[in-house]
Amino acid sequence: MIVLGIDPGLATLGWGVIEAGGGRQKLIDYGCIITTPDHTLPERLLTIQTDMAALVERFKPEAIAFEELFFSRNVTTALIVGAARGVSVAVCAAFTGELYEYTPMQIKQAMVGYGRAEKRQVQEMVKILLHMDEIARPDDAADALAIALTHAATGVACAQFIMK
Repeated sequence: MIVLGIDPGLATLGWGVIEAGGGRQKLIDYGCIITTPDHTLPERLLTIQTDMAALVERFKPEAIAFEELFFSRNVTTALIVGAARGVSVAVCAAFTGELYEYTPMQIKQAMVGYGRAEKRQVQEMVKILLHMDEIARPDDAADALAIALTHAATGVACAQFIMK
């Protein structure tokens, strides 16, 4: 199964693609969609839409997993990142109905076994599980790989994480 993990963001949207099956995971590719503040919000969202469409067309994932957004303070940031996530979800929904979402705590629990693990611990586990020489950079791409691995680890229980 090909899984695309997405760490939503407006300036930096991380993505990671793995192949999972038979208790094994294999790294396919990872990276980021970058937008800059010198463009308008609509232009940035269009870049995300175009690049996300190219990703799903290139990798043809059977499942796409997103990190659930969590903001407690800055409402403006939450709305803007939510718009970027919404564009990504819409593009992916046009490709497949197999969309899933996981909280940061669920991802940490799946990767490290502790829901309050440090980011570095999660990144190190991603490196180990995918037999990488180095931790994926930037952090957003490493996070996206962790999201994809989390989805792969849910197995038959994945139905409880389907995006609603």
